[in-house]
Amino acid sequence: MSVNRPAAVVVLAAGEGTRMKSATPKVLHAICGRSLVGHVVAASRELSPEHLVVVVGHAREQVTAHLAEIDAEVCTAVQHEQNGTGHAVRMGLEQLTDSTDSGVALDGTVVVVCGDTPLLTGETLGRLSETHATEGNAVTVLTAEVPDATGYGRIVRDGASGAVTAIVEHKDATDAQRAIREINSGVFAFDAQLLIDALGKVRTDNSQGEEYLTDVLGILREAGHRVGACVAGDHREIVGINNRVQLAEARRLLNDRLLTRAMLDGVTVVDPATTWVDATVTFEPDAVVHPGTQLLGATHLAAHAQVGPNSRLTDTTVGEGATASFTVAEGAEIGAAASVGPYAYLRPGTRLGAKAKAGTYVEMKNARIGEGTKVPHLSYVGDATIGEYTNIGAASVFVNYDGVNKHHTTIGSHCRTGADNMLVAPVTIGDGAYTAAGSVITKDVPPGSLAVARGQQRNIEGWVARKRPGSAAARAAESAREEAAGEG
Repeated sequence: MSVNRPAAVVVLAAGEGTRMKSATPKVLHAICGRSLVGHVVAASRELSPEHLVVVVGHAREQVTAHLAEIDAEVCTAVQHEQNGTGHAVRMGLEQLTDSTDSGVALDGTVVVVCGDTPLLTGETLGRLSETHATEGNAVTVLTAEVPDATGYGRIVRDGASGAVTAIVEHKDATDAQRAIREINSGVFAFDAQLLIDALGKVRTDNSQGEEYLTDVLGILREAGHRVGACVAGDHREIVGINNRVQLAEARRLLNDRLLTRAMLDGVTVVDPATTWVDATVTFEPDAVVHPGTQLLGATHLAAHAQVGPNSRLTDTTVGEGATASFTVAEGAEIGAAASVGPYAYLRPGTRLGAKAKAGTYVEMKNARIGEGTKVPHLSYVGDATIGEYTNIGAASVFVNYDGVNKHHTTIGSHCRTGADNMLVAPVTIGDGAYTAAGSVITKDVPPGSLAVARGQQRNIEGWVARKRPGSAAARAAESAREEAAGEG
């Protein structure tokens, strides 16, 4: 256990976020595969806190349900009325102390973060906690030096000690203070007991009638305690999201960060500007991502796998040396050295074996395809198991749905099905069997057999001349007959 492990992290996520103009609570808007609050929770977990509490308010049932899905160990506290950040933290701490064993007090460091700061990293929170412990501060403010500090609270420091003497809001700052580029992020590390005591002294005699968390800093300074600061390495980490423009900007920044990390780890990203990945995507060295590709969810690319261009893979595993171009895949597994696309759709439950192929305009769903088996083009394979080194003819359809139930088709190894086959499930084709082109297979085919299931061809001479007299087809047919007669 780290000596700087916080006693608790409190995430403030009670606000409505009216500027998002959305029925979705602000903290549930997503970028790069996680909600805003999901990113903050993930970063907070990197500190291994003893307790993690999220303070909810607006749409609390929806937010609480989401939190239970992404982190079952998160504790939630309710801020029934939006009475300020100090009040929100107090609600969070009261929830924690009420939920602990009788007589056990919260002791150590409490880190407070905002639920709408998805770019904040666990590394930065770790440095904040480390600085707080090393300097022996009562409170440590995470700050950032920004190019333009307009609208932000300025950090005023003691020239000799570097301690924070005040946080001055922009509207209240002097010209000299407005020249300061170091700003307050709204993220803090507190001594737990001092924080609990100071929160009880926060007053509401301000224009908003609210309990401000920043007032705690003044209370602690007046009591003789030191207020310190930790400067974030990248000022963009502290950016909060208040509208859709900022949401898009944060998505771009986070995506760039994820791609940079992947490239430094040995992944080739041909065009980062048109490549989008979720935070949960993983890679092995020498994977290649071509332009116009989206990698989402729990997607994993093994070494030497190549995906794209213009592909979207969700919760999909791509094996070593496999390729997927112009492909949409969801919940699929693509085996080593397998080939997918162009213009293929792999739906959930699809499992392609090593060296298998799902080719052009092929759709698969809940299908297990054996090693070396090929479905080259223009086919639908649903609810099926196909063995090894089988070839499925062009324009084949696995007829798996009878209008009520789905049925399964089984095809063995080393089979050859003809083009334009309808395979009506449930049906089994044995190892080494063949089916003729144009067949509708409704009965099981024994191993090594040839199945032919089509009507006899019948030619009706002169039909066009009788039924379509004077048409272009009739003239062409007549010309062909005359030419044939002349040659005879």
